[in-house]
Amino acid sequence: MADDWRIRVELKSEEHAGSLVDRLAGGLSREARELAQELKRDRLVVSRRDSRLLVYADSREQAEKAREIVEAELREHGLEAEVGPVEHWLDDEDRWDTEPPGPDIEEELLERGIAPWEVRVECDSREQAERLEQQLEEEGYDVRRFWRFLLLGATTREEAEELAVRLHGEVEPSSELVWEVMPGNPFAVFGGLAG
Repeated sequence: MADDWRIRVELKSEEHAGSLVDRLAGGLSREARELAQELKRDRLVVSRRDSRLLVYADSREQAEKAREIVEAELREHGLEAEVGPVEHWLDDEDRWDTEPPGPDIEEELLERGIAPWEVRVECDSREQAERLEQQLEEEGYDVRRFWRFLLLGATTREEAEELAVRLHGEVEPSSELVWEVMPGNPFAVFGGLAG
């Protein structure tokens, strides 16, 4: 994937950032031009916001070479800046590897006493739902019954999937989570059910 690597450059002023962008766009010093020879067939993207530059590359090697070029330009022109490490985009986590991971929503819900997963079960009758509710509560499950429908809390997706197989139910993220995503919506919808 393109642009999954980058370096961050924090300069002392917007003026210095603008000057560095101009140099990277075509006014490289001798040392930087020599370093850039290895990248002559590549394209790097530079973005600037205020006094911060971000240089994006397709590989770690390109980003490391870009870092050397930027540092050479900074030395040549006596510009003070903080040049960060090479960063890699972690697509599965939606963050750069130098950033801390975001909160684990499952852990956050469990800390608040909320099951992050639910199993939704439709019973044939209200009486069957009551018997199953009682049985599951005796087994230690948190169960909510609504007429002939049951909602069971589960601490992990795996636990929810095992329960769903056992009870012929469906696994869903917690309605509490949905409540937070769609505030004010009290409905837990059982798909295609008529009663």
